[in-house]
Amino acid sequence: MLENIKAQEEERKRIAVMIHDDIGNRLNILSLWLNNLDTQGDELIKKNIYGQMSSLIDAARSISHSLYPVNLESVGLVLYVEELIANLSHKINISLQVMQGYEKKDLFVEVQLYRIIQEFTTNVIKHSDATDIWIYMKDYPDNMAVVISDNGQGFEYEDVKKGMGIKNIESRIKSMNATHKWKKTFSNKGSRLIIKIPKYHEFPNQTSTD
Repeated sequence: MLENIKAQEEERKRIAVMIHDDIGNRLNILSLWLNNLDTQGDELIKKNIYGQMSSLIDAARSISHSLYPVNLESVGLVLYVEELIANLSHKINISLQVMQGYEKKDLFVEVQLYRIIQEFTTNVIKHSDATDIWIYMKDYPDNMAVVISDNGQGFEYEDVKKGMGIKNIESRIKSMNATHKWKKTFSNKGSRLIIKIPKYHEFPNQTSTD
């Protein structure tokens, strides 16, 4: 399982970097060239080209991010999640609380956590009437706790556990040798995912819905 996920991430990273560095940079260069065109040229044509260029740059960035969080290694998980929150702010309210003392994690762990948060928020936006999502992260001496909650419709775990969204999340949790629980919130409304990641990867995988 772990080796499969690592291989998938490496392939995603290779493609994402290619899109990010090659296509993205070429589009940016073309945009600069257009900006230096004779200002007496057809303004309407130039305006349309600029609009297309902006859309292409955004599309390349979006595809790259969906394949692999290319800049996560340099900016870290917290800033990358904050960027995700900003990008989704027009769809749903997301708050991030990182407790004092949080330390940067291994890149593999941070990528998996980002993917889990991304998958959770995507599922909530697509399949729930939630208006808010809360993300909480805290370091303890032996583990890191991550809690993701929403105020949507909630779900019965047994009914949805075979869905790709839940499978993807749980596969990533397992790859970190972490424990997790699914719970309901707000008087059986909304869902809550509690993840505990061992600091030294020293305890076995467990799954609970209690």
